[in-house]
Amino acid sequence: MLTTLFLLGAVYVVFVGVLFAAGLDGITIGLIACALAAVQFFSSDKLAMHAMGAREVTPQEAPELHAMIERLCIQADLPKPKVAVAYTEMPNAFALGKSQKSATVCATTGIMKMLSPAELEGVIAHELAHVKNRDVMIMTIASFFASVAATILQFGFFFGGGGGDDDEGPSFFVVILVSLAVYVVSFFLMMSLSRYREFVADRGAALFTGRPSALASALRKISSGMDRLPQQDLRVANELSAFFIASPKKVVSGLFATHPPMEKRIEQLMRLEAELQRGTLAAA
Repeated sequence: MLTTLFLLGAVYVVFVGVLFAAGLDGITIGLIACALAAVQFFSSDKLAMHAMGAREVTPQEAPELHAMIERLCIQADLPKPKVAVAYTEMPNAFALGKSQKSATVCATTGIMKMLSPAELEGVIAHELAHVKNRDVMIMTIASFFASVAATILQFGFFFGGGGGDDDEGPSFFVVILVSLAVYVVSFFLMMSLSRYREFVADRGAALFTGRPSALASALRKISSGMDRLPQQDLRVANELSAFFIASPKKVVSGLFATHPPMEKRIEQLMRLEAELQRGTLAAA
């Protein structure tokens, strides 16, 4: 994970150097990129909740879910997040929020019907591990310069100097090519970072609950349950797949995946279960 973050940083340092060497208006690019990042940062939660048809629920509406989250928050030393339910048959859960105090944990009605209490506890613990690790903020920061590169690619000719000076032409096209390269490399590095974060959240859930096998069982059921859902029922959720405990995309693997292969996650959890039984599982 540290290696991936280092590589992202190195790519972005080179990118900034190319922008200034080419004489692009760094202030204009920075202002537009910051505006886009601010919109993404402050409105992504509401947009994701709306896209999933989710709403915040009170302890009276979902007493068992609230009680489970309160108990896990005590174990994880976290402030209690907002609790939401998405009314869909897709068995999944996700966490939103840029900080521990502004977090929301959401479970779908499908996952609450499918899983046993112990399995659901493992899933919720996984989402709380994302909250504790501030994963949404990490991914937002990691994607910042990729957003800058995408902005240049989409609106590049507005930043090209447009003054008709032939000497500026080659440097402008170099910037476009470098922006494309930065966007592509950043995409793959962020997918890698996302996959590592899922492994870390699985381990966090194992430490919070002391039952890695319950989460492993939940992942098996979730994977099987989503395979049975029609593709049209999953299409709306595809754009939010990085938030979920399991990706709703049926054909995604390798470098393009936001989540590690399910079998590898289950294998890691069963190793953690064995370590726990031997008394050798230590906090990360």
